[in-house]
Amino acid sequence: MEPITIIVLGDPKGQPRPKAFVRGGHAAVYDPGTAENWKSQIAVAAKQAGIVGGRILEPVKVTMSCHFKRPKSHFRTGKNAGVMRDDSPKWHTSKPDTDNVIKAALDALTHLGVWKDDAQVVQLAVRKLYSNGAARTGITIEDVE
Repeated sequence: MEPITIIVLGDPKGQPRPKAFVRGGHAAVYDPGTAENWKSQIAVAAKQAGIVGGRILEPVKVTMSCHFKRPKSHFRTGKNAGVMRDDSPKWHTSKPDTDNVIKAALDALTHLGVWKDDAQVVQLAVRKLYSNGAARTGITIEDVE
């Protein structure tokens, strides 16, 4: 299998945890749709890459590189506005959690029929960092080495 790479524009979102509530003496659970827009962006990028419905059957390795938009606090002010501060971090260590971003992305690809089940992902490498350009996520799917 040739490696497949998709680029998803925008800040990555994490898969939210199901929420429980009680109404009329009955418990119910719902999924807050906070990651739905990002999952839709994954679908668009996968369609552009031509992998929807390609149903991969073998075990795969997935590599994700999540580039988040830098907050204003990473930049200087005044006449040096727009210049990054020397102490600005490289790595994105705040929410969304890495495991929730992975879950949202793999669930979206499973729903699209890229593979039969995301259990086929047997090797995974993910990194979260700040972008010096546009916020985006690169997802590469390839054979296991």
